[in-house]
Amino acid sequence: MPANLPPQYLKVEDEYRKASTALARLEKLREMFRLLPKHKGTEKLQSDLKQKISGLRDEEERGKSAGKKGGVSHHVPREGAGQVMLIGPPNAGKSSLLAALTNARPEIAPYPFTTRLPQPGILMWEDVPVQLVDLPAISAEFVEPWVPNVIRSGDAAVLVADLSSDDVADASLEVLSRLEAAHTELVGELPFDNDDETTRHLKTVMAPTKLDSDEARDRLEIVREWFASRFPINPVSTVTGEGLESLRTATYHLLGVMRVYTKVPGKPADRAKPFTLPLGSTIVDLAREIHRDLAQSLKSARIWGTGVYDGQACKHDHELHDGDVVELHVS
Repeated sequence: MPANLPPQYLKVEDEYRKASTALARLEKLREMFRLLPKHKGTEKLQSDLKQKISGLRDEEERGKSAGKKGGVSHHVPREGAGQVMLIGPPNAGKSSLLAALTNARPEIAPYPFTTRLPQPGILMWEDVPVQLVDLPAISAEFVEPWVPNVIRSGDAAVLVADLSSDDVADASLEVLSRLEAAHTELVGELPFDNDDETTRHLKTVMAPTKLDSDEARDRLEIVREWFASRFPINPVSTVTGEGLESLRTATYHLLGVMRVYTKVPGKPADRAKPFTLPLGSTIVDLAREIHRDLAQSLKSARIWGTGVYDGQACKHDHELHDGDVVELHVS
């Protein structure tokens, strides 16, 4: 949680947590977005608020249309430290990438639109699970109507491009154009001065695939020329394995999170399953992540990690760092 948020924002945030209906939470989120200072330090929080606003708005729309005949919609239950969407044109290799990076075993075939439903899998980065979701292809001619809404609910994206195709740049531009028409923009860096709550920005890395194919490296130069100013570019081959580990790391870092471990007094730290918190989070944010009521009963905390001596007692607003171990004491 960014420091120095205004008291008005914190008051509305507390009201949001206590709200009992989706409509009430939506109103509080919109008020929080209006009150949030727009600068570099709040870009991740701005994105998170937009994500929640979008999700609750969709929930309200589904509620209004309940009982009526409507179109197909899909929801992917979240798992792990975050949800990253695999997005790309037909035959770009999204399903092969999902299979190479996760425990999923999607259908893979050399014809377009093989993927018809969301296909999740878990990518492991060190000791942190990250959910990857393969989605149906997007082209100039067709996009499943429900796909943009699913993308908007994600935390970040991997834009997959096909280095075996001479149309690699044009196909990627069509994907971006179709999403922008649905108020969804893939970006290399989150904007920090955007007041439009209706446009969802997803931090994105571009993954040109099939690096092992003929003339792929020539096409990669074209991709860099067109897109290097917009996205980090991480070329890969699921055949040779080239670039997969660096893409795994880049995907994790899209989430803007850190690992924090906890320990019970007198016992070693529990390193089996870290808590993942947004960069800049504090001790009280960790307490709230463990249980929403724990922040109220938190008395003190001791920390082993960055910028402290082992077991140092720290205040509730102490900013945590990746790999810190925290021992919480309640009243």
